[in-house]
Amino acid sequence: MPKRRNTFSSWRRGLAQRAVHAGWAWLQRTGSVTAEHPGRYRFGAMGTGTRLAFPLGTVFGEPWIHLGSHCIIGEQVTLTAGLMPDLDLGPDPILRLGDGVVLGRGSHLIADTTVTIGSDCYFGPYVYVTSTNHSYDDPHEPIGKQWPRMEPVEIGPGCWIGTGAVILPGARVGRNVVVAAGAVVRGTVPDHAVVAGAPARVVRRWTPADGWQPPLRTPPPVPIPEGVTPEQLRALSGLDEETAARLAELDEEAAAGLAELEPGS
Repeated sequence: MPKRRNTFSSWRRGLAQRAVHAGWAWLQRTGSVTAEHPGRYRFGAMGTGTRLAFPLGTVFGEPWIHLGSHCIIGEQVTLTAGLMPDLDLGPDPILRLGDGVVLGRGSHLIADTTVTIGSDCYFGPYVYVTSTNHSYDDPHEPIGKQWPRMEPVEIGPGCWIGTGAVILPGARVGRNVVVAAGAVVRGTVPDHAVVAGAPARVVRRWTPADGWQPPLRTPPPVPIPEGVTPEQLRALSGLDEETAARLAELDEEAAAGLAELEPGS
């Protein structure tokens, strides 16, 4: 015979589940860190609208960490300045984020020497940026006990850093660069480039003279026109391809007709 369902037990489980979810949502709201509610953290600078999501990753060296305005720091993101907590790192910031930076869940920014992230950079989850690398010069000493090498890292404004990418010490990433998921970046990356692989290499680049080389395989996305309402978008999403194509043709015909009526055309 089928096992009888315990209705009362199921109801209690559902109630407990809703309570847990509501409690966790409250913890996330209350535990997030902002300039107005920094908790125990004392960052060197933290701009308006910036928020560190709860739960946080490892955070230390906050006096030498400067965060711009309207940054979004995802859950479990590690931000560190210096080799360890409670060091005096001098008068200047070590880790600097520009305005509008987004760091995906589980990312790490390890700044033992200067790491600078330009404004409007977007990081996918689990990106690792470090200014320090292990050395292995002495073949007789455990690598973990050898003094590391440190080089500054700089990522220019407007970049997209894909999931799981690694940015190594000494990297200089230009403006509006795409770093593919899983890429390992070292050295200098020029502006307006796409890099991929381990080690990363330039697979596409834009220049004023030649545009994108090799050429892009798909046309650029068309932004939603200003003034379009959510209701109109929902109505369009329900159209089949043939009807949508016919509407596009009618729109082009109407635009051509208006152009003919304009004086001097």
